Formats: sequence, C-alpha cells, structure tokens
Amino acid sequence: MEPCSCDTFVALPPATIDNRIIFGKNSDRPCDEVQEVVYFPAAVHDNLKEHLKCTYIEIDQVPETYAVVLSRPAWLWGAEMGANEHGVCIGNEAVWGREKVCDEEALLGMDLVRLGLERGDTAEKALNVIVDLLEKYGQGGNCSEGRMVFSYHNSFLIADRNEAWILETAGKYWAAEKVEEGVRNISNQLSITTKIDREHPDMRNYAKQRGWWDGKKEFDFAATYSYLDTAKMMISPGRYCEGYKLLNKHKGNITFETMVEILRDKPSGINMEGEFLTTASMVSILPQDSKLPCIHFFTGTPDPERSVFKPFIFVPNISQLLNTSSPTFELEDSVGKKLQFNSKPDRRHPLYQKHQQASEILDNKTEKAKTMLDNMRKLEKELFKEMESILQNKHLQVDKIVNLFHQCTEDEIRIYKSNSNL
Repeated sequence: MEPCSCDTFVALPPATIDNRIIFGKNSDRPCDEVQEVVYFPAAVHDNLKEHLKCTYIEIDQVPETYAVVLSRPAWLWGAEMGANEHGVCIGNEAVWGREKVCDEEALLGMDLVRLGLERGDTAEKALNVIVDLLEKYGQGGNCSEGRMVFSYHNSFLIADRNEAWILETAGKYWAAEKVEEGVRNISNQLSITTKIDREHPDMRNYAKQRGWWDGKKEFDFAATYSYLDTAKMMISPGRYCEGYKLLNKHKGNITFETMVEILRDKPSGINMEGEFLTTASMVSILPQDSKLPCIHFFTGTPDPERSVFKPFIFVPNISQLLNTSSPTFELEDSVGKKLQFNSKPDRRHPLYQKHQQASEILDNKTEKAKTMLDNMRKLEKELFKEMESILQNKHLQVDKIVNLFHQCTEDEIRIYKSNSNL
C-alpha cells in the first residue's frame, strides 16, 4: 500500500533546541485533490439534541468545542492535520493489517483528527476523545471523492507542549504509546511494538481468538495486527525507516527549519511525487513555556519544495482565511439524498489556483522560474525570522497576528503574479 502515503513526525527535548516540541506532517493524497487551510472559532453548543454532521454520519455534539485550524481535503468535514487553541496538534496516517477494513460509512480517520482537536485540550485528552468515538461509532467509509474506493484503518500522532502520543488502530482495537523525549515518526504501517502504554481492553483477547497471538510470547502490536517483521522494521527500505533516519541525523539540534527540510526531502520519498503526491504540509512549534505562543506553519499547496510555509497563531477575532478556503457546493438535495456529479467540482481556492499556474513556470527551470523560487524562499525566510523573534522576545502584536496568515497568502500570491504576469 506504499503509493497511499503520509508521514508525520515529532521531536521533543533533548532532540530539539530551546525547549520546544516540533511537529510536522506531509499529507500525501490523490494528485488532483485540493487541500484547504481553514479556521473554526471556539463555540458553545446549547442544543445538544442537535446532532453533529461529520463527513458521512451524524454523532452526538458536546457542550463546548475549541478553536481549530485545519488542513483538509476540501470535500470532507474532517482534516488530515491541524492544531487547536490549546497547542494540541494531530496528524493521521492510513494503515492496513490483518483486520478487515470496513467499507460501511462511519467516522473517517480524518473526522477523528478534527474531533480530537475540537474536544481535547491536551494530547492525552484528544486521544481519549478519539478512542471513545472509535468504540461508539467505528471507523470506515470511502476516503476519496469520486468513484475510486479508498478505505483504511488509521494511526495518529498527537502532540502538545509536554508530550506526544502514538495511537494506532485496527478496526475498533487500538494501542497507544507515550513519547516524552527524543524523536518519533509514523508512516503507513503499524509501528507500536512492545512498548504499549494504553490499549483497548479486549485487544489481546481478540488477537488470541483470531489465532494471531498465542498468549505466551511478549505481545507485539505491530507484529500481531499486521504482517510486519518488526525486527527488521528499522532497517528495511521505506518511508518509515527513511523518516526515522532523517530525524536521527539532526537529533539534538532539531528546529522548525529542520522539520521543514525533512518534509521537503525527495530522495527519501517523504516529499512524494506521482499519482499520490504531497498535497499539503504542516510544521508546528510547541514551546514548553506556556507563556509563549504555539506557531503553526501551513502550505495549503502541493509540493513543499515549491511552496511557502506560512505562520498561523491563535488569537481572538482571527480574520477568515479566504485565500485558502475552497468554494462550497451543495452535496445533498432537499431530502438529504447525495447529489451525483458527472465530474469532480472545481474546489481550487485562490492560492491553489495561482500556485498551480506558477508551477507551470517552475517546471521550465528558466531564469524566471529561479527568480520566482528565490522570492518565495526570501518571503519564507523573513516569516521564519519574524516568528523566531516573537518567541525570543516574548512579545506578540495581537492586532497584527489577527491577519497574519491571510497577509502571508496575499504576499505569496503577489510573488506568483509579479513573476509570471498571471
């Protein structure tokens, strides 16, 4: 299942500098799928009799949801990755194993990402939200818009200012590993072996009933619930191993710029090309000092090597992210029946459209292409310097931060226009 891919990373002190946790993810999805970056403010829900409509099913609402910023395929409710106002970040991965994938419509893993962020103010509380919903509603349904059937189980990397959790699932069964220091990554395979800090209460019994575990030897989640030889997991070729190597190469000196470069790495396959490609990327700085803001960088465009990582900081009254919000389409008729489109709706947001046109110039590798890429890097470098200054000086101009991400997208679009006469 290697063509269907994503990679999520986390680095914690002492692997990082300045007492920061660094989170990063590349979202690898079908090459024609648009990913938008959207913001939803915190909300109080008084009428709990009203159900919440996720991508396919309705679930019970909760009294309060937190503000979130999400990078998501524009056709669905959930998200591939994102963060909330409390400094919790989540990214998910497609995984497969011995347990059959459910084709029936339930909660998508991407729905669970958003639900974890909206309802959990720490990494472990977000994990609790996800496993409780998994037990109650299950996971399943097509993870692709259109006629291609693309279904899978999910793994999650959940981080906050203090720790990270790896949560891996097989149907309703799951195991979780707590990460308190060093580096960890997940890809499209189960990776939790014998270090299991939390688990589904019936996970081991179910494995025994299916004949996957004899109940005697040490329990290894990945070896039991998939076909992996976990003894060779860290030396076999593939993106999981390559990602781990890249993290370890920089261990002790990892910064958010390091994480950006890892996500841009093409030789490892982390920055993916082809029918499935890296459609969007995210990097977050989670300072352990709670007086400092968490800073989240999103591309909102394909190929991080040809994209600008733009910062977002949670403050009150944030401007809507118009340049990365896709047009909406009516998907159901008046009686709730899904409408059928002859072709996929055009979901390209303004930034995506300009980036797509600019990419045609970058493909030609002309002097104009070099100038454009230089200007993109210059903008990004200035943004990185500005964000580092905020963290070092511990000073935030809230009135400026309200428009921060939107202004960055305006500046990026200006580069595309000025260098290509678009």
